[in-house]
Amino acid sequence: MGDAAVRGLQGANLRDPLSVVACAKHFAGDGGTILGTGLPRGKGFTHLGLDQGDTRLSNAGFRRIHLPGYVAASAAGVATIMPSYSSWNGVKCSASRVLLTEILKKEIGFEGFLISDYGAQKELPGDAKQQIETTINAGMDMVMVPDKYREFIRLLTELAKEGRVPMSRIDDAVTRILRVKFAAGVMDPSRNQLADRNLHKSFGSAEHRAIARECVRQSLVVLKNDHSVLPLAKGARLHVAGKNADDIGNQCGGWTILWQGKSGNVTTGGTTILEAMRKAAGESQVTNSRDGSGAEGAAVAVAVIGELPYAEMMGDRVNLNLAPEDVAVVDNLKRAGIPLVVILVSGRPLAIDDLLAKADAIVAAWLPGTEGDGVADVLFGESKPTGKLSFTWPRASSTSFHLGDPGYETLFPLGHGLSY
Repeated sequence: MGDAAVRGLQGANLRDPLSVVACAKHFAGDGGTILGTGLPRGKGFTHLGLDQGDTRLSNAGFRRIHLPGYVAASAAGVATIMPSYSSWNGVKCSASRVLLTEILKKEIGFEGFLISDYGAQKELPGDAKQQIETTINAGMDMVMVPDKYREFIRLLTELAKEGRVPMSRIDDAVTRILRVKFAAGVMDPSRNQLADRNLHKSFGSAEHRAIARECVRQSLVVLKNDHSVLPLAKGARLHVAGKNADDIGNQCGGWTILWQGKSGNVTTGGTTILEAMRKAAGESQVTNSRDGSGAEGAAVAVAVIGELPYAEMMGDRVNLNLAPEDVAVVDNLKRAGIPLVVILVSGRPLAIDDLLAKADAIVAAWLPGTEGDGVADVLFGESKPTGKLSFTWPRASSTSFHLGDPGYETLFPLGHGLSY
């Protein structure tokens, strides 16, 4: 996916006005951090010490699990890479010459420039000058300095004059930055190679939404479909329930308008799953309740449950259990004595072992964003489900959620996904 994303953003030539300089991140090991090694509770946050934590793996294990995406992205010509806030075996990625220079630049052959995460140097040991010295000498080429940038320039200048940051390192950073700028055409005054503001006119267009809808259709994974309850019949009454049935904000997740996202109408348009189902089946054929009440007499019940929006830090969890509200919705619908379909809206696999005995069908819809129509397309059979799991889905009884670790148990294997 790293290769495909780079090609999609950068195109065949960075000088093309429609190309965008891509950034692969966060290098490397974010998915392997150990609970309790990251940011502590406090400062108004409720995270659990997983975000920005320490990935404790051997050299061989780290290379096998966490580097392949960057090898592919570099081979595709990615112009920039952002090192992670997290650590590898106790060393912050932004401070690791082994990671940034020896592995990424020399061994993998990355030719673009490294751009730090937001003020990442301030997480390193020492005072401000020592922090700058450490990260630049490790291989950081451009530093994102959200404040005190004049101090940063002064201190880096002093470090260069004192020889603590060699001029060869400065030359390497400048060469890499200019290489990307020249490749993108921004150094050619005759080209005026800036963002084409005329493209704004197409934002949210029907063409764009059609592509997004197709992405939703192709990404849905049907985990279970007993008794062929899916696809749904358009002529029958359906009862749709759950907190994620009619909520654009929940469908979109974090980093939507707001940093952590927000439940409710936080976007500039789109279709909820409930609205899409009503369009597909007919307004009068679809009833709704948040708690699952009122399903009696319907042909099929549909529970749209899962996660609320989150992003970094606040997304940390000690388990993957469903919220009590979601369990109650499923139980309320089950008492109606009709076939039950569960739609999971989430950014990750959840603990759904108990659902298997209750639901006739389970669909992982992930975060479908603004295009609930894509979900309805699959539910009603307008498009056959083709999505497959790109990772194993763990059992709730797992004591580790890292595949291969002692205590990991698989509920659905890699590549699982039904069709009809």
